[in-house]
Amino acid sequence: MLFNSLDFLIFLPIVFGVYWAIRNIQVQNAFLLLASYVFYGWWDWRFLLLIIFSSALDYLCGLGLERSSNDRKRKWILSISLVMNLGLLGVFKYFNFFTAELALQASRLGVELQPFTLNVLLPVGISFYTFQTLSYTIDVYRRRMRATRNPLAFFTYVAFFPQLVAGPIERASELLPQILRPRKFDFKEAVSGVEQMLWGFFKKIVIADNCARFVALIFDGDTIGSTHGGMLALGAVLFAFQIYGDFSGYSDIAIGVARLLGIKLMTNFSYPYFSRNIAEFWRRWHISLSTWFRDYLYIPLGGSRVPMGKAVRNIFIIFLVSGFWHGANKTFIAWGAYNALLFMPLFFLKRNRADLKVIAHDRRIPPLTDVVRMLITFGLVCIGWVFFRADNLHEAYHFLTGMALNYGDGFSFQLSELHQLNSITGTTLLWVVRRTC
Repeated sequence: MLFNSLDFLIFLPIVFGVYWAIRNIQVQNAFLLLASYVFYGWWDWRFLLLIIFSSALDYLCGLGLERSSNDRKRKWILSISLVMNLGLLGVFKYFNFFTAELALQASRLGVELQPFTLNVLLPVGISFYTFQTLSYTIDVYRRRMRATRNPLAFFTYVAFFPQLVAGPIERASELLPQILRPRKFDFKEAVSGVEQMLWGFFKKIVIADNCARFVALIFDGDTIGSTHGGMLALGAVLFAFQIYGDFSGYSDIAIGVARLLGIKLMTNFSYPYFSRNIAEFWRRWHISLSTWFRDYLYIPLGGSRVPMGKAVRNIFIIFLVSGFWHGANKTFIAWGAYNALLFMPLFFLKRNRADLKVIAHDRRIPPLTDVVRMLITFGLVCIGWVFFRADNLHEAYHFLTGMALNYGDGFSFQLSELHQLNSITGTTLLWVVRRTC
């Protein structure tokens, strides 16, 4: 079920009314779990089998980790959780990519292989709830939290519908206690939740969906070669607004819906396009994902507290894995590598943590030097988004070379072809600037 659908507009008031009419916390959680499964199963009821299996697996692994004092046994239990969860994610999301890539590389060596592919649907949100359950078992293994003995609460934590399919990726240490304790209706929180939902719908429907129409025209692989560089640059900028409106809009709706239910979710975007360098951008963009990779991959690898060669390796691993997490395509890997390359000069100069103060909340005009740095960073981010949006590396290459070199006649003519870029979109972009993204 999509947030921006008529089904959800009917679903949410019903859930809200029944949810708050229930006084018993266990019954309330049971209803919340049922509502979450209805929400998730709306796409395809078969998806429920996978999320129920994943929930049961990690609930039992958590109990096993809690009860065992044998380090070797605990490592085996954690390994079961990691292998099963990442294995399922790999099969459903990446199996076809790897088999196709294997066949391609073999053909270059003169060996013809017929790639074996799985004709299965990619379960919606599998990347999100897989990481959410993994964070639970890893934290229990590290003894940073106690395993819950309440299966209803744990299953509800995994399937909590507001953030199930698009985040934020919540840690069990933050969300589980809220599910376990009684909740009281707070009118001010509900109003705040509605306001955040409306702002999220605006980002998604007005900003992202309007920009998407023009981005699709500009990123048309058949016409990129003949498109003016200025038009291509406009397409990259519009896609920057589109992807921000999509991702942060869904996060805002999720956070707002959760507030209506008396539950607080973490902030997932913090004015990312006002970042002064790429390191700051990644502290502000998709915060729940970037902090997940930091805590469960980067730091366990040694982070930056290792020799320089290994530190560089760790940085590239974190960015490449982050890129590949977004989709099974070489373009996402290239996007991750591009961001790693942008990050490296800051790391070598020890400037990657120089700009920790978020200044977008300050209504005063920032210094000119900060404005220039923001514009440069935004431009670099937009270049990276070309890889993210392109269908393949060949298309991304032609788009970027065209954006850099194709500045002959015809820009005004191509602008007239986009006559659909009407006052609604213009107003949208002005609103984005005024509201500081």
